Amino acid sequence: MKLRAVTYNICKGATGIAGRSRVHDVRLALHQIDADLVFLQEVQDRNDRRQPGRLQRPAAPQLDYLATSGYSHHAYGINSIYAHGHHGNAILSRYPITSYANHDISDHVLERRGMLHAVVEPAGVAAIHLICVHFGLVKGSRLRQARFVSDFVEQEIPHGSPLILAGDFNDWQRRVDLELRRRLDVKEVSDVGEPGWIDRLMPWRQRHPAARTFPSIAPWLQLDRIYVRGLDVRYSHVPRGPSWTRRSDHVPLIADLELG
Repeated sequence: MKLRAVTYNICKGATGIAGRSRVHDVRLALHQIDADLVFLQEVQDRNDRRQPGRLQRPAAPQLDYLATSGYSHHAYGINSIYAHGHHGNAILSRYPITSYANHDISDHVLERRGMLHAVVEPAGVAAIHLICVHFGLVKGSRLRQARFVSDFVEQEIPHGSPLILAGDFNDWQRRVDLELRRRLDVKEVSDVGEPGWIDRLMPWRQRHPAARTFPSIAPWLQLDRIYVRGLDVRYSHVPRGPSWTRRSDHVPLIADLELG
């Protein structure tokens, strides 16, 4: 069984300064990517300050609007709540989501972070566990959050079950990467992807160069990852071009997977 997965930080579906809606562009991006499983971060599913129709904003909540790009099943986990709304992680799926739960993995009060765990059951194959995360900006917080995720996987997910762990790890120092590989016996999809020009010039830098996904105007930092266990990675890539810089401050990471 072949699957396409994508992780994408959509930056609340709007530009940071002017607040112009970009959720239409994000929906178009999802349509172009044509993934079976979509892991989203910074989905702002409620914002009372942004009136429908103003600055090209859709009338429907963000998640419902994005799901109209061909996804019958979705899950949402609120990370941060404020007076005028909330945002968090989301998973869109073309396969039935049989259960999901959101877990608070915040390390301090200034950064609200969550881990969204869902289970999908495509017909004829084993259930696949999905985890969508957005880790903190502080190194110590990221490591503690990685340990929480590792503990959860070890205690709650059977070792033989297929697993996809994806999101924005903010892990430009690769400390979280080492922790997850050591604890969970996972592989990152960029291990089999095409190395960037920096990595081709300096192959000694990293054994497994992760994809560069931030900032979208000139991707340099390796923030977004897709880790898998029990699935084979056939291909991974990051789209480039001017159209992607208009959609978010991140570019998506896309992976073609195969489940035996």
